[in-house]
Amino acid sequence: GSASYLCVSLQGGVENEVTLTAYITIALLEIPLPVTVSVVRNALFCLETAANQKENHVYTKALLAYAFALAGNREKRKALLDSLEKEAVRKDGSVHWQRPGKEPQADLPYFHPRAPSAEVEMTAYVLLAHLTSQPAPAQQELSFASPIAKWISSQQNPNGGFSSTQ
Repeated sequence: GSASYLCVSLQGGVENEVTLTAYITIALLEIPLPVTVSVVRNALFCLETAANQKENHVYTKALLAYAFALAGNREKRKALLDSLEKEAVRKDGSVHWQRPGKEPQADLPYFHPRAPSAEVEMTAYVLLAHLTSQPAPAQQELSFASPIAKWISSQQNPNGGFSSTQ
């Protein structure tokens, strides 16, 4: 089926095919469909193959962490969250993730720049991965989730929305 095709495509290591498979898998698991359904099982196999690649983009790792959290794969979830923690940007008591090689924003006293939508999205996926745990998130994870939530809330516009469309 289509999941097998995506899996074959993934072996070329194309980043956008990994993210597409992760989006689909997350949608299926949020229905929720059990991990035993063949399409979900195939998709998770593809994502496990992708997760083993060393050079995954931080955005991809965030999606993968949430997908494995939903699937109840504690080992993969923890490995990805540990890897993401090393790439976290910590500032003023908040935590977020940004694209590699991005220029830091200038600190201007009356100007609060909003992060690009992709950074809001990936940080939100990391937060979801931290809070999605069976049976429940550990206290340490809840403590780490708090500064992530702080950063996300700082990105809200005056109407309560975000630059992200998702």
